Amino acid sequence: MNEILQYFPELTDNQREQLAQLDALYRDWNAKINVISRKDIDNLYQHHVLHSMAIARFIKFKPGTTVLDLGTGGGFPGIPLAIMFPEVRFRLIDGTGKKVRVAQEVATAIGLKNVECVHERGEDERGKFDFVVSRAVMPLPDLVKLVRKNVSAKNSNAVENGLIVLKGGDLKDEVKPFKHIVELNEINQWFNDEWFAEKYVIYLPL
Repeated sequence: MNEILQYFPELTDNQREQLAQLDALYRDWNAKINVISRKDIDNLYQHHVLHSMAIARFIKFKPGTTVLDLGTGGGFPGIPLAIMFPEVRFRLIDGTGKKVRVAQEVATAIGLKNVECVHERGEDERGKFDFVVSRAVMPLPDLVKLVRKNVSAKNSNAVENGLIVLKGGDLKDEVKPFKHIVELNEINQWFNDEWFAEKYVIYLPL
């Protein structure tokens, strides 16, 4: 939490309280349903919450924006982003029902009113959204093919509607098909921590 407050000192008391509750909630749920690897639960805030919030460094979603979190697992990046942007609507979907249940229970427990969690595969989602966000669920070309149908044509944010993905490692081959339009933002330009080295917020207008 201290690291998050260091990078996001502007958080309201309510946002701080919601973020602070995540630790106990995810530990409790993780003991029943393994949504975060057992050895990684101690790194919840850095590896999952703060990582998710890197998207909030890339873009400040305008109120009324709609966001689809594809393959949310236990609620990342959707839940931290929903805390950050209470006036933005988030739809969190995942093909594994028990993971979606964890995301829903956590969202309910901390009083998030701007989130819906749905047990659904990306292929079956028919809604239109300003942005699709995701955390390393599949190679970028496959993801683009899957979500192109879900991106609304009407833009209202500072950047064009599209796909925002958290990924790490050597991405040369993945981004090659989109090399003229893709944007790779190194996370360690925002968060001074070596765990974020070679991790990126990838933006692709669609």
